[in-house]
Amino acid sequence: MKSLDKKLFRDLWHMKGQAFAIILVIMSGVSTFVMFLATMDSLNLTRDRFYAEHGFADVFAQLKRAPESLADGPLPERLGPVTFATATDGNHGRSVAWTARRLGQRAAIFMPAGSAAARVEAIRGEGATVTPVDGDYDAAVRRCADEAARHGWQIVSDTAWPGYEEIPRWVADGYLTLFEEVDEQLAGRSLPPPDVVLVQAGVGALPAAAATHYRAAGRTHRPRLVCVEPLAAACFLESIEAGDGEPHAASGDQRTIMAGLACATPSPVAWPLVRDGFDLFVAIDDDHARRAMRRFYRPFDHDPRVTSGESGAAGLGALSALTGLATLATARTEIGLDGSATVLLLNTEGDTDPDHFARVVATGD
Repeated sequence: MKSLDKKLFRDLWHMKGQAFAIILVIMSGVSTFVMFLATMDSLNLTRDRFYAEHGFADVFAQLKRAPESLADGPLPERLGPVTFATATDGNHGRSVAWTARRLGQRAAIFMPAGSAAARVEAIRGEGATVTPVDGDYDAAVRRCADEAARHGWQIVSDTAWPGYEEIPRWVADGYLTLFEEVDEQLAGRSLPPPDVVLVQAGVGALPAAAATHYRAAGRTHRPRLVCVEPLAAACFLESIEAGDGEPHAASGDQRTIMAGLACATPSPVAWPLVRDGFDLFVAIDDDHARRAMRRFYRPFDHDPRVTSGESGAAGLGALSALTGLATLATARTEIGLDGSATVLLLNTEGDTDPDHFARVVATGD
């Protein structure tokens, strides 16, 4: 053996530790990759079984849904103590309070003074503290923002303001599931997609989701979208009528039985989506909402009974106005609302104020 060969073997022997380390790293990488593939297969199988057992569609398998057991896992421990805060006329505040309770956290909810006692107690029943605020919903939003900044609370609002925009977008994104499930269920029953969709406004999170869904690029069926508000809180309608493309506060006093829609100002993150995506903006009075509540509760023929609260029935109230008022005949024609049209209505609440609901459906109050 030549001297050079001996030197090469001697050097290789001295490097044996580094060589073993390199081999170990390579083997670890291969093992990790194999484990990753096995884990992904296991997760996909678990997901498929979960969605099959609970009747969920594959289209929602990625991010659209989370099982309720999520709140019972390690997430609450990772969060640490948090107080979630929001302003509400009822429904959104109750959902925030419910979620906080499931996560073992606190919730601070701010409501306009004079909110229905049943709605207040329903939120308190979820373990939240409820603070009445003199004024309307917008005043409750401002109070919530002030108190959250003072105490270091996490705001979970469905409306936005400068510097607070990300979470309201998430709320609107969450509403997308509703419209995707409508598509799924209509297709599953071999029913046609809607020609006209009536959507209650409020601050705009729900109609923003409707616009995102039905105006998505590549979508072949694009129904006419109608934004529905109370006459006393028609911030989207009045903003459209202003003609400058900017959101404006409603001129009404927000005194309406449709408490969930009594919002004076469009959310700035929802406004451009609703402005550009909707075909018609309609405001109705409380009488139309009352008649819609009664019609849902006492349907024609064999239609199922629907328990729909004041804001929940607003869509049907607007449909009644569009089909029955001569002053809206032109609008009716423009959106193709005739006897052959398929119409989608959204019932956004039940009898969240049971006493008032009972009076409306029984006596016409």
